[in-house]
Amino acid sequence: MRAGLYIHFPFCLKKCLYCDFNSAPLAGGDVDGYVESLLREMELRGAALAEEVTAPTLYFGGGTPSLMGPELVGRVIDEAAKRFHLEADAEVTLEANPGTLTPQRLSGYRAAGVNRLSLGFQSFEERLLQRLGRVHTVREALDAFDQARRAGFDNIGIDLMHSLPEQTLSQWREALAQGIALAPEHVSAYALSVEEGTPFSRLYQDDALPLPGEEEGALMFEATHELLTDGGYLHYEISNFARPGRFSRHNGSYWRRESYLGFGAGAHSFRNADGLGRRWKNACDPGEYRDSIAAGAIPEQDVELLTLEEAVSESFFLGLRVLSGLDLAPLLARYGKEALERQLAEVARLEREGMLVREGSSVRLAPRAVIVANSIFSRFL
Repeated sequence: MRAGLYIHFPFCLKKCLYCDFNSAPLAGGDVDGYVESLLREMELRGAALAEEVTAPTLYFGGGTPSLMGPELVGRVIDEAAKRFHLEADAEVTLEANPGTLTPQRLSGYRAAGVNRLSLGFQSFEERLLQRLGRVHTVREALDAFDQARRAGFDNIGIDLMHSLPEQTLSQWREALAQGIALAPEHVSAYALSVEEGTPFSRLYQDDALPLPGEEEGALMFEATHELLTDGGYLHYEISNFARPGRFSRHNGSYWRRESYLGFGAGAHSFRNADGLGRRWKNACDPGEYRDSIAAGAIPEQDVELLTLEEAVSESFFLGLRVLSGLDLAPLLARYGKEALERQLAEVARLEREGMLVREGSSVRLAPRAVIVANSIFSRFL
């Protein structure tokens, strides 16, 4: 089985005000002990699988994985190579907060086998970083990028956010220009989403979060496409842009519904051995996760066996996220025309509306439809 590997590190120096990921402040957490649990879970999972795994990608997400020292990251990479045949040319990504990086740490990560960095810049304005609850400064972000280049990283992505409190279109265009000037290989540029249960959600409900209006947000989205494509980046997924050959291989496996195995508190997994798929997640609480691993039990929760209808629907709304399009031929071969009848009828309707473009067996979002992609995806649910 080919499967990407995902490692979840749930700790941060401080939780950002907009974040609804499974993360919590480090506050004396036992990083070494948590990594030992990760390694033990990898051992348990490897022994429980009925077939060997070959892993083309390894992704450290969080939380703030760059709170793990290079030695610990290296131990996880070595275990992945041992238990899951991590390929020699595997894409190994580490998400990093610029405020946690030093030249020594970056050199250590590169020596340990990390070959792709995802730097959480989010903004080039100090006031917005503070409003978001970020722990780094603009200077630290710029220094981290420069130091990463000096450490030998030739595949760096940066994250930027728009539609932030009191942010204007001109400020967003300036942020994009600053990002392009750095010449990263990848840019994830996405709108702020106010998620339930976050401090931002409470502020929004109290009418204390002055966000740009819908029209202003749409103009920011259009500016993102304009400036980044003019800057030589390919708009390959709704919120993702990259230099040719630098697409995120790991995230691409999600959109293609390929198997992936998640390790750590709250990590999700998906095994697609039958065209339908089995999905599960680990216990979210780090303490509960560690206790389960210590007892020799893999902490699987919320196990879901997908139906044919669910698998077909996912194939469409995930596949259409990729702007190059979704090839219908393998779906027809796998599931049969009858199983795709409802989705094919929706494709025909959207094509007549000018929202989808059909070219041979491929279908993709029309340029004007990208900005309203979520409403289109909902029609395939």
